[in-house]
Amino acid sequence: MPRLVLLSEGLTGRTYELKVDKTTVGRVSDNAFEIPEASVSSHHAEILLRGNDVVVHDLNSTNGTFINGERINGEAPLKPGQILRLGTIEMRLETGAPASSKPKQPPPDRTQVIQQGVKAEELVGQGGAPEFKTTGFTPKGGGGAKLFIIVAIVIGVALIAAMVWVLTK
Repeated sequence: MPRLVLLSEGLTGRTYELKVDKTTVGRVSDNAFEIPEASVSSHHAEILLRGNDVVVHDLNSTNGTFINGERINGEAPLKPGQILRLGTIEMRLETGAPASSKPKQPPPDRTQVIQQGVKAEELVGQGGAPEFKTTGFTPKGGGGAKLFIIVAIVIGVALIAAMVWVLTK
């Protein structure tokens, strides 16, 4: 039996089995398949079962109905594994039938050999150890931090003196 499996965050894993010939999908509660999300129209689309085929009929929705990223106008067939998007909500059509009778094969080996760089030990016999050049910049001293602390202390003492003066007047 075909079913829609929601893929969007917050609804992931929620499913709806397509049991009747016409299933209405939308934001409001009078739909057979209610999706309470703002981007879904109140009556967004119909999912139609025609024999073994599943057909999606857009009901002039505001944010559109898409199959595998392509907007549909009117009706379009939905195949197993395809992604149906209503507004921003994505779902996949799945069927109970096995996808293939072929035995599964392991994925091809995609191992790549990456050349190794030169090791420092390999350079010793060829002119000695590598030289490291300086950039010309000197490291920061602690002078800036000391100046900041002195200024903060002076300002703190001045504030305390000002508060004492205001309170005694």
